[in-house]
Amino acid sequence: MAEIYIEKLYKEYGKVVAVRDFTLRIENGELMLFLGPSGCGKTTTLNCIAGLEVPTSGRIYFDGEDVTDMPPHRRNVAMVFQSSLLYPHLSARKNIDMSLRSRKLTKQEMNRRVEETCGLLGIIDLLEKKPFEMSGGERQRVATAKAIVRNPSLFLMDEPLASLDAAMRETLRVELVVLQKKLGITMVFVTHDQVEAMTIADRIVVMHLGGVQQIGTPMEIYNKPANLFVAGHVGSPPMNFFEGSINTTDHGLEFVHSSFHLALTKETANVIREQPRDKRYVLGVRPSSIDLSANPVSDSLRGRVYGVELLGKETVVIIEYEGGRIKTTVPPRFSYSVGDSVYALPQPEAIYLFDADSGESLIA
Repeated sequence: MAEIYIEKLYKEYGKVVAVRDFTLRIENGELMLFLGPSGCGKTTTLNCIAGLEVPTSGRIYFDGEDVTDMPPHRRNVAMVFQSSLLYPHLSARKNIDMSLRSRKLTKQEMNRRVEETCGLLGIIDLLEKKPFEMSGGERQRVATAKAIVRNPSLFLMDEPLASLDAAMRETLRVELVVLQKKLGITMVFVTHDQVEAMTIADRIVVMHLGGVQQIGTPMEIYNKPANLFVAGHVGSPPMNFFEGSINTTDHGLEFVHSSFHLALTKETANVIREQPRDKRYVLGVRPSSIDLSANPVSDSLRGRVYGVELLGKETVVIIEYEGGRIKTTVPPRFSYSVGDSVYALPQPEAIYLFDADSGESLIA
């Protein structure tokens, strides 16, 4: 195991800044996940941790030791990539053996460690097969065994499940979490898949344009997004946003959008009561927190059903209105058809409010 501390990491390629002011502490035995869109700096940060990239500035520490200038082979780090990177002409056993060649182990000790590792991953029956005889999931299991067999202090995974089909991804991500907890190894996992992030991580680092947007547990990231980017990036279907202003009424404060008005709860009103009245806000609401009705509702958003996605456990209803489109979710027993007129209104207790200029959340 290893505790990792990354201090003010900065990496640029010419005039392109890939990672900026990245600071993070990863605890011993933690599964830390880097989440963000392509080009946000996830893999560059991972490569700096591994020693495959040299930071422009900043320091990296393993268990308090500065490894910033240490070559990769001295860091005791194992990596698994999107592609399994197995030698096509060698059996699984010989591929895994390759990771132990420099360890000066006896043949018996090598065999013991290979079979022990493959037993953990349930791939003993693959040992004599070559990569072309395996499925994609089996190849990734062998690649994982190849990394684990060295007993690394840190396990780095760069989108290892991205090339697999949905069912295999779901199976393997469960196996990886179980394995990581069983071994107690520190793991850094890179993905752009938010479902993957929510289901496997101890903590998530949400990245955008090379910078850290928020660090927290999956539920902290989901329930208390720090800004508009995090709110829109985490959650499926994604959060809906409406820009508007706040008005004072006889009954309190209300959010005013061109298509609807929404009375704020006392808790929300208290948070923003001291904000300037000419300030612009963005109201965010998740699809599951919008009430739909086929009958007119006072001050609600009026639109028509643009599309319907049947997901089994729920139905996603896409509504088109004068200002754009939003997504809502309803139980499968509700039936809406394309072209139907509907009325939508966010649930007041479930909304988020953001500063329209800075994008920062106004509700802690």
